[in-house]
Amino acid sequence: MLPTPEVAPMHTQSKPLTGVVRVAVVQAGSVLFDTPATLAKLRRLAADAAQKGAKLALFPEAFVGGYPKGLDFGAKLGSRSPEGRDWFRRYSDAAIVVPGPETAEIGDIAAAHGIEIVTGVIERAGSTLYCAVLHFDARGRLVSRRRKLMPTALERVVWGQGDGSTLGVAETEVGRVGYAICWENMMPMLRTALYAQDVQLWCAPTVDDRETWAATMRHIAMEGRCFVLSAVQILTRADCPADYPAIEGLAPDAPLIGGGSLIVGPLGAVIAEPVRGREAVLTADLDFADLTRARYDFDAVGHYARPDIFSLQVDTRAKAAVVAIAQPGEGDEATVTPAAAAE
Repeated sequence: MLPTPEVAPMHTQSKPLTGVVRVAVVQAGSVLFDTPATLAKLRRLAADAAQKGAKLALFPEAFVGGYPKGLDFGAKLGSRSPEGRDWFRRYSDAAIVVPGPETAEIGDIAAAHGIEIVTGVIERAGSTLYCAVLHFDARGRLVSRRRKLMPTALERVVWGQGDGSTLGVAETEVGRVGYAICWENMMPMLRTALYAQDVQLWCAPTVDDRETWAATMRHIAMEGRCFVLSAVQILTRADCPADYPAIEGLAPDAPLIGGGSLIVGPLGAVIAEPVRGREAVLTADLDFADLTRARYDFDAVGHYARPDIFSLQVDTRAKAAVVAIAQPGEGDEATVTPAAAAE
């Protein structure tokens, strides 16, 4: 009989931070299917954020690797087209391996400017793509990776699903940083799992440019009593290849993703207003004492919780599709290891 796994509270106890830190939210779009050009944009915009005094800069969902809005990859119920398969090949070619040369370059950018960089990427692992977030500290080290747990609608055709092993919060010099990608922000149990880890800076990279997105961000800030940073892409037809089958029009300035990035305080007040229709680097000074002030009368996983009625179990084990079970020696227990790296 296998032993019963130990169950421990997930709630993290951390020392309250004090002081003020400046952060930046970068509203920009990829150069679709051109990762070197996108990295050049990231270098320029990270330098801009650092020059503005930011200690952390958040870039949008799928910034490195791209979010090809409107592309259907030739998928229809029961069939896929040859043209769609080739678009997927091009998309896969633009994705990055973690770690790899592109992550080394982003780390170099972070270290050169002494700024933490949190960016959306399209990660390629084997033949599967993942929508992910990478966090580099100010010395250029990759300190966290989050794979999107639940792609939305047609995203599920081109992206795999992450597992609970990357659902963590990073302890950094600018605070405890957590990540929820696009519509993951509307998953109540995912939010609770991050609240339980005492998330202080909630990073929400997205491509959702609707007016309603700001309401979601303000709700999370109030519910989690945390600072919320949301970076939204700004993408036009000119950012796409000439043969891109644009559904929004062929004019170079035809909008594909319209922006709407913002920063919200822990009582739901917007402290960096949404910007639309243009590239922008938004900054805000965050007073960490505001977190304690805000949690005085509401703590979703503390004094306002009812564990006698509600509970949440979070499986943080990595899930590999294939595992190898080693033959145990006499008196040894069997050892189970992934047959191939899960990532």
